[in-house]
Amino acid sequence: MGRSATIERQTSETDITLTLGLDGDGSASVETGVPFFDHMLDAFGRHGLFALTVAATGDLDVDAHHTVEDVGICLGSALSEALGDRRGIRRFGSAVVPMDEALVLVAVDISGRGQLHYAVDLPIEIIGTFDTTLAREFMVALTTSAGITLHVRSLAGDNAHHIIEAAFKALARALAEAVSLDPRVTGVPSTKGAL
Repeated sequence: MGRSATIERQTSETDITLTLGLDGDGSASVETGVPFFDHMLDAFGRHGLFALTVAATGDLDVDAHHTVEDVGICLGSALSEALGDRRGIRRFGSAVVPMDEALVLVAVDISGRGQLHYAVDLPIEIIGTFDTTLAREFMVALTTSAGITLHVRSLAGDNAHHIIEAAFKALARALAEAVSLDPRVTGVPSTKGAL
């Protein structure tokens, strides 16, 4: 499958196999043992039109932190690998996604520099078995491993489920735009000649 990558990561805390196809159809098969996180990853695959498969086991008897963070590391690594030399990509992408009362803006630059700028007004609570603070931990791991600059801003909302889901969907749409190929772009979209 064209632009795709499979990442395997085994530590004393997690065992993960993740495959990402950038030019997919939105199909996702996700099992992490954290149902709300599975729902978010499924939404990410579907709304980014990626092909995403995640099989993860982790030390959920401790909590979901290691699983969520390590999946973020794997997804970022897969994104970077699937992009290859970055020739012909649009590089930048953004999306504003509503979900009921929530509204989230995400902007991404496939810059080669891993940075997260996260301004999300989010109640600290548990959604199922998912601690809402883990949404940020996932984004940190993703951006660092992928080498992308990511801005996430909540513009409205008071329901944590809605805010996080809007963020994952906006991330998917912004990334889909940034990784898409533009026939007018020759080489790497940077004045430096490298990303």
